[in-house]
Amino acid sequence: MSDAGTTHRFAPAPRALADAELLVTHAFAPLDGFLGSADAGSVRARRRLADGRGWPVPVTLDVPADLADAVRTGDEVLVEDPEGTPIAAVRVAEVWEYAGTHHVAGPAVPRRRPAFGVFRRQHLTPDQARRSFRGDRPVLAVLADAPPHRDRLAAVRLAAAARDARVLLLVPTAGDRELPPESLVRLAFAARDQLGDATVVAVRLARRDDPVADLLLTTHVARAYGADALLTAQRDPGDAAVPLVAPGPVGYDPATDAWRPVGDAVDLRAPLDDVAVRELLDAGEPLPEWFTPPAVAAELRHVRPPLARRGLTVFFTGLSGSGKSTLARALRDALVERADRTVTFLDGDVVRRMLSAGLGFSREDRDRNILRIGYVAAEACRHGGVAICAPIAPYAATRAEVRRMVTEAGGGFVLVHAAASLEACEARDRKGLYAKARAGLITEFTGISDPYEEPTDAELTIDTGTVPVREALREVLAHLTKAGWLSAAG
Repeated sequence: MSDAGTTHRFAPAPRALADAELLVTHAFAPLDGFLGSADAGSVRARRRLADGRGWPVPVTLDVPADLADAVRTGDEVLVEDPEGTPIAAVRVAEVWEYAGTHHVAGPAVPRRRPAFGVFRRQHLTPDQARRSFRGDRPVLAVLADAPPHRDRLAAVRLAAAARDARVLLLVPTAGDRELPPESLVRLAFAARDQLGDATVVAVRLARRDDPVADLLLTTHVARAYGADALLTAQRDPGDAAVPLVAPGPVGYDPATDAWRPVGDAVDLRAPLDDVAVRELLDAGEPLPEWFTPPAVAAELRHVRPPLARRGLTVFFTGLSGSGKSTLARALRDALVERADRTVTFLDGDVVRRMLSAGLGFSREDRDRNILRIGYVAAEACRHGGVAICAPIAPYAATRAEVRRMVTEAGGGFVLVHAAASLEACEARDRKGLYAKARAGLITEFTGISDPYEEPTDAELTIDTGTVPVREALREVLAHLTKAGWLSAAG
């Protein structure tokens, strides 16, 4: 790119960052950059670019309004990862808006491939992957986004044998699947050991909201990596421009207790479904060897330990004076006394003095405070600990974001609403904050001059205005024990 124009630095959302990496490695061929309004509109309407070439999803770079206002045609936007490493440079050809979202379009060229990261060595470009294949045998791609139980392995073997094909295990590592990327790669290695002639390639393929579009995009990427066919459990969605192949159909026959070919599409009906597998893992029960290879079972036990040993966040929310901090401290004491879980306590007032010192009480600062709490809680969960949080957390969207952060870190999330009424909270207000708020001496005070959005997704709601702390604590402990997060013997 030339030096003309202004350079802007931007760290996009995870999906756009993953898309940028696939654009510059040519895994999204024939695209050479983020789409403009004409191409994006054509793709939305008919799954084709404006020039008629088939393409399933709009690949766009969403930017905030202030950046859209600052960018001009010919400027350069450096797309950076969260650590500030420039992944791609986009020469701006168009700044456009659709449905209230601003976009920047233009060709993307690589700046610096990430040198570090879990299993980074498996992130081959399409050219590197193609060069690794030997001979002229066909290549069968398999999206390795789920545990390779024996039924899946049987389907892959049959499909590969039918075509005398080598197997390409494409592992999506954008971090938006049920299992974390590093676990999916390890599971792909376990599958490779069972399949023999197979290649494992990690690819930053982000999931799309539309299942059909997601499947079509996977097909495009598989083709870029040299695949002649894609093994899928879904039927061909009927897009003539992007034909899908669902070879090697196999299913379980309970009459013979064997796997056999069935129908004209992969139709896997295993005796254990995903729900049953999760229940066994949650309870700490072994997965039967007839269903899953030992290496796969070991990885699943690693990434999904029993609930009583898995990370957990108990998040108390409620008005000031609702008693949430008192109840949270009581829970902390009870768990510390049990000595079977590591406990991190994140009380709202303490966090304000330490982690969030300097923040005010605007909505933006309140959200930032809660997200900081969520980040620490998620890290505690990542290492198998219990995080107990007790902020006011008045906004539903921010609480939901903390739930997402914790869940993506592999932890459980239990929201407890300390549902004392506003009248009860004012009556027990030892600091006189409500009186000051009603007198206008404190602005943006939750419940008086600022809203509190009562949870509709709380796992437990307790009227802490009338229920004594000891009884409320028993309710919380009983819920956590019944749900499996605490061992009954503790």
